[in-house]
Amino acid sequence: MMDTQQPSGWAAGWSVFAAIMLVIVGVFGSIAGIEAIAGDDQILVTQDYVFKFDTTTWGWIHLILGIVLVLAGIGIFSGNVLARTVGVIAAGLNAIAQFMWLPYHPVWSVIVIAIDVAVIWALTVHGRDLQELDAV
Repeated sequence: MMDTQQPSGWAAGWSVFAAIMLVIVGVFGSIAGIEAIAGDDQILVTQDYVFKFDTTTWGWIHLILGIVLVLAGIGIFSGNVLARTVGVIAAGLNAIAQFMWLPYHPVWSVIVIAIDVAVIWALTVHGRDLQELDAV
């Protein structure tokens, strides 16, 4: 039986939202990473926190994740399944990194975690619709 249902513009919009958010969060994460790498003295370091990484290490984590998020976001615009998969995985890893980053930037981390969850939802539920809309 052939599926005659047309792809939803609304659902494709969620995919575009996810791609844009991946790019924005990736750029911001890269900037935060560069800041942490370049200026250790700009970040408040707490005394008794379980995850005791040097801020330069955090900077590299955020920079690398940021670059991956930007590339995945750009790839999603073309409807690439691999980019969508990488986007979901990278957003999940970014949410975990932001959770671990909470003592340093609590408000920003909570905002980014919420965006990452929205991106994961959009890509897993509606990710295919952007590709199908392009094919029509």
